[in-house]
Amino acid sequence: MLEVRDIRTFYGAIQALKGVSIWVTEGEIVALIGANGAGKSTLLMTICGVVPPRSGEILFMGNPIQNLSPDRIFSLGIVQVPEGRRIFPLLTVQENLDMGAYLRNDKGAVRSDMEYVFSIFPRLAERRRQLGGTLSGGEQQMLALSRGLMARPRMLLLDEPSLGLAPVLVATIFDTIRHINRDNSTTLLLVEQKAAMALHIAGRGYVLENGTIKLQDIADQLLCNKEVKSAYLGGS
Repeated sequence: MLEVRDIRTFYGAIQALKGVSIWVTEGEIVALIGANGAGKSTLLMTICGVVPPRSGEILFMGNPIQNLSPDRIFSLGIVQVPEGRRIFPLLTVQENLDMGAYLRNDKGAVRSDMEYVFSIFPRLAERRRQLGGTLSGGEQQMLALSRGLMARPRMLLLDEPSLGLAPVLVATIFDTIRHINRDNSTTLLLVEQKAAMALHIAGRGYVLENGTIKLQDIADQLLCNKEVKSAYLGGS
């Protein structure tokens, strides 16, 4: 579904991605783990067209997208839920969700999808008329994820969905990610510093270090890898 080939991305003179190549098959969850500053968020933003690569190729459903604008990439079905939630704080919960569906014309399906996100996050249904900025951090993350789902994505890019959340809410978010993948067949590329939790719900994973892919394997093998355990899982 997605193939990233030898991507090199720069911020001015600073090279953030140094020949990164990954692939994602339709219907799977792929985890991308690594330390702060490794280039994980940059890779997602490069895929989305926010930070265009200087060289390399990105294929989505077999077609090159590396030179497309972010709105065109979004219209193809690649939707990013960015780090830090970034909801619209002065809009209500329902208005935030409406913004997620702003390119869609299928009003009946939009209403159905709205009820779906309210079914997986009942707290949002209770607060549908509440301003987004007045929600708790966990509720804002639920809203950010739900807004992404309202676009009916073919591929969902999640950037640190557990950031700043209490452990009980982290478990809820990861259970929901698994649920979305299983019930909607939504393909997910998950960037996450909670490496163990990410790998437990993923089928495969990549380890990104200093702008390069250091390891790639099925998730179970990465969980058992001594180097991964030592650096990211708190073990040896």
